[in-house]
Amino acid sequence: MASKTVERMKKKLLADKPPAGRPDFKMGLSTGLTLLNLGLTSRPGVGLFPSMYYMLVGDSQAGKTMAALQMLAEASINSHYDNYRLIYDPTERGALMDVRKFFGGRLADRLEPPTKKGASRTLNQFYDNVTTAVKEGRPFMYVLDSEDALKTEAGSKGKEYGTDKAMMNSSEMRGAHNGLDETKPGSILIVVKQSRVNIGNPFNPKTRSGGQALTYYATSEIWFSLGGAIKSKVLGKEREIGSYLVMHVKKNRENGRHHRIRVPFYPGLGMDDVGSCVDFMMEEKRWKPAKGKDGGDDDKDTSKAKTVIAPEFNFEGPKEKLIEQIEEQDKVKELRLLVSQVWSEIEAACEVNRKPRYE
Repeated sequence: MASKTVERMKKKLLADKPPAGRPDFKMGLSTGLTLLNLGLTSRPGVGLFPSMYYMLVGDSQAGKTMAALQMLAEASINSHYDNYRLIYDPTERGALMDVRKFFGGRLADRLEPPTKKGASRTLNQFYDNVTTAVKEGRPFMYVLDSEDALKTEAGSKGKEYGTDKAMMNSSEMRGAHNGLDETKPGSILIVVKQSRVNIGNPFNPKTRSGGQALTYYATSEIWFSLGGAIKSKVLGKEREIGSYLVMHVKKNRENGRHHRIRVPFYPGLGMDDVGSCVDFMMEEKRWKPAKGKDGGDDDKDTSKAKTVIAPEFNFEGPKEKLIEQIEEQDKVKELRLLVSQVWSEIEAACEVNRKPRYE
């Protein structure tokens, strides 16, 4: 990409005013996915902020745990988070992947359980663990994976009616959320939730348990689902090599927008940020298939094409080769800036051009 174009895009991003309520914008943390960052904050490198609580909800094998650990990994490589405790509370005991392989040695060396005894056993213990971490005074990033694996202790109110967890979340989440701001420059809480079938409601087929307080206090709520298989011809046979994960930002206090993004996932690699950015450029038809290959008709879905013309990178050929070239030539930052520019253009075009009610 031309250096003048990159510098112009960098200046535009740096000139943007920090969102309201962000006194220390430099502490913004990436989710590890450019498109998810843009969906949450409209910025390519920032998705999360200190003193905030986020909820990840979704289907089985839809990437909730990988996304949560990836957020912890981003904190492990961000110098502003060097003093943070990185706490992972694996109540499901489902994260059996090699943390060092997928998320690096920095996270593997810093990752810790909430207590010396290990994961929380009850919802009561989880809230006690958060309270204890707050009282210690050191900032932390705490991931609960997942709330559904916990039950309340005997004697909790509402137990006989099955509303005990909702009642506890309603009474305790407020304190946990408010406590995040007490550990300067602020801690981050991420709660993972399982989706449930919403029987009898075809317009909203999925729901979750735990009560409404979990949503009310969340800065953002992201829902995960599977978006189809990724197939390739291997040794003469069509084989499934990965899958698409769909992430829907259903609640967003940062900018109020509810975006839906799609990210490739490969078992041996994890979530493919660069691949998702390339797909985005093709889906928005900023990059098109090479002529005579995979169909170059503007009316067709070009995102599934296997060849691509990317003039900013002086490239024409297989999509996988473009991804390899971007990574090998260390052009990932340029790609993210380009995606951010297109994203900003789309958001600007979606704005209602009206006179402000209040000035």
